[in-house]
Amino acid sequence: MPRLGLGAWKMKDEDETAHAVRTAVSAGYRSIDTASIYGNEESLGRAILQCGLPRDELFITTKLWNKDHSYSSTFTACEDSLRNFGLDYLDLYLIHWPVAQQYQEIWEAFVQLRKEGKVRAIGVSNFQIHHLTELMSTSSVVPAVNQVEFHPWLTQGPLLAFCNKHRIQVEAWSPLMQGHFREIPELAEIAACYSKSVPQIILRWNLQKEVITIPKSVHTDRIIENANIFDFHLHEEHMRCIDALNQDQRFGDDPDHFQFRD
Repeated sequence: MPRLGLGAWKMKDEDETAHAVRTAVSAGYRSIDTASIYGNEESLGRAILQCGLPRDELFITTKLWNKDHSYSSTFTACEDSLRNFGLDYLDLYLIHWPVAQQYQEIWEAFVQLRKEGKVRAIGVSNFQIHHLTELMSTSSVVPAVNQVEFHPWLTQGPLLAFCNKHRIQVEAWSPLMQGHFREIPELAEIAACYSKSVPQIILRWNLQKEVITIPKSVHTDRIIENANIFDFHLHEEHMRCIDALNQDQRFGDDPDHFQFRD
């Protein structure tokens, strides 16, 4: 699984999506992350087809939405996503949210989808430790990935340690804090030490925490800038400084209090 991916949340416009995918592929991205609820699987599928890379060089992730949380609906939803993309398989399929009393049943369907070759890897999104513990108590198949909100104000220390212990790869959504990184002077000071931008510092921090990161952008310069994070290394003192910024501050929904909307 690539360590850097292009997040596709809020990408709606067809031309904008195609441009973002072309730019990302040219900049070296090989992973694209979306979800059925984003409503852009079809436009992403067309952009992927036109990007010039063979299918096996791309890593495509999408997610099962809450309204499809039943065993039979999971298979239908996966087929819908495959048809939308125009693909034969998904590289990674995630349960988008831990809908109470339903994700164990969904996980059984996910395991079957993997057996059938419809998806190559299965995982979860927005799962807390207690969700993971409950899921793993009823299945021998451990999620390959847990995609969660992760950034300097929400470092998820206990969850990250739990996932590392159980060899569950953590993936960061909203790594750039929906722009709130501009409110943190310490990050600007660190960025100046490396002649890098603050977003590049945050994304590099993600990688050095062994967290996969999927920043979202449709702007050419930002897509390219976000990819230029493999030519430097943050010193340990700067890693500790960023870790210390944690405030347990969320910009997205709290998985334990999420209103499970259709």
